[in-house]
Amino acid sequence: MEQEQLQETPHGDGNLKAAPDPGYGGGNGGCIAPNGTLPCGWLGRLSRELHWSFVLAVVAVYGACQGVGSSFGSVAAGYYWKDVQRVQPAASQFYQGVVNVPWVVKPLWGLFTDVVPVAGYRRRPYLLLAGVMGVSSMLTLALRRTPAIVPALVAFTTQAAGAAIADVVVDAMVAQNSISHPPLAADMQSLCGYCSSAGALVGYSISGLVVHAIGSQGALGLLSIPSVLVFSAGILVKEERAKDFEYNQVHKKFYEAVESMWATLKCPQVWRPCVYMFLMFVLSPDIQGGLFYWYTDSSTGLAFSEGFIGLIYSIGSVGSLLGVLLYQNMLKDYPFRGLLLWGQLLACLSGMIDLVLVTRLNLRLGMPDYLFAVMDNSVSQLIGQLKWLPLLVLCSKLCPVGIEGTFFALLMSIQNLGLLMSAWWGGLLLHALGVTRTEFGNLWVAVLARNAMRLLPLAFLFLVPRSDQNSTILPAEMLPGDGGSAGDVGQGSSGVIEFSVLRGDENGEVVEAEEEELELTPLMEKI
Repeated sequence: MEQEQLQETPHGDGNLKAAPDPGYGGGNGGCIAPNGTLPCGWLGRLSRELHWSFVLAVVAVYGACQGVGSSFGSVAAGYYWKDVQRVQPAASQFYQGVVNVPWVVKPLWGLFTDVVPVAGYRRRPYLLLAGVMGVSSMLTLALRRTPAIVPALVAFTTQAAGAAIADVVVDAMVAQNSISHPPLAADMQSLCGYCSSAGALVGYSISGLVVHAIGSQGALGLLSIPSVLVFSAGILVKEERAKDFEYNQVHKKFYEAVESMWATLKCPQVWRPCVYMFLMFVLSPDIQGGLFYWYTDSSTGLAFSEGFIGLIYSIGSVGSLLGVLLYQNMLKDYPFRGLLLWGQLLACLSGMIDLVLVTRLNLRLGMPDYLFAVMDNSVSQLIGQLKWLPLLVLCSKLCPVGIEGTFFALLMSIQNLGLLMSAWWGGLLLHALGVTRTEFGNLWVAVLARNAMRLLPLAFLFLVPRSDQNSTILPAEMLPGDGGSAGDVGQGSSGVIEFSVLRGDENGEVVEAEEEELELTPLMEKI
């Protein structure tokens, strides 16, 4: 069983890393913090130097909302569309693709939180808004007997938008603290990774049991609890109020941000890898909806119970952790193109495990369905991490100085758009092959077609740089000069962070605008 899931946690320089990542702890399985101290001392240090409310915000967003909420919610939502709304697998995939749209427009949320303070605050109001959106949407689904499809879709999308907004806010908080407290950058990365890892394991472990006990609607109602924690973090988070903010300059800041990102995207070293990343996801249709219906169908499927579905996902998340450890300890110094080549080939081969399960060849080999399904999901999650982590490193190296966080959010949105289209394309494939709630005769054809299409991105590998993961990809004119480090670029004497606006010259090359050409406007004050 394969499950496409992209989780994000902030990297210290404003970029993102895949979560969960136990490799931060030195390969010790997360028992010891990166600096060798026990977790209590490590968390105490973060609380003392960054304020305990920051730690609470990370735990609420990455541990509760993204960790427990995303894993728990994915199982509950699958059963909701299947058993409550009783839609076909293709429709279920289409609806779940729509729900992910707020993650596609993630840079928009980032721009709002950075340049549009509310009552002088840039973080607190948006966390409060995210909490309200999550609580109201999930309670609406739980308390209404059987809401129509459109109201249900609006509720799911609202909850996803709240989670995306909360994610962007904490991303910005980690980025700012990494600039003001560089020695704590690794500790903050570890905190995000551990919270997301532990949350996902807890969420998957209890999801099936809760759905079995109180139904999918009741389980979705419980998803309001993580949003309550996010709301509480918004109340308690420490933030200095910005004074004399010029709201009439907001449009200018938006313009500068968009101009900078567009100029960067026109650079060949940037747009070529972006095209590959988009095609890699689009050309691999997601048919998880059809497989989920088959796993849980009691007549012609495998008739897996809710509890066992949760167990499969929880064990699969362990496979994901093993993939992170393997990458951190053995593969992080290899060239991008070679890693992506072998990752794509292994993804194609691992997809054949689904084919063995769907055609029931595993029974001829003497392997029961439940054991084979657990192995299938674990291997798929492991290989998925081996594909995903090099892409994250590549994306982090495509971000120009001054707009790292916003541009990385844009790159993540490109990949999320690819995943959304993959879900829709997979739904069309299931519909064309006649895979329904009760008819799975052609499901093996969908699995075979998906695996074959996973070879297509290999034709576009030439778009990926040959360099290794420790080299620089951006052209020299987009890198910090000799006069300062990357962390110093874009900071003026007034203690604010500014955009370094890029433009194209007459030859199409990306250069930085001169001061007399465009006056820089402060983007965000340091907290």
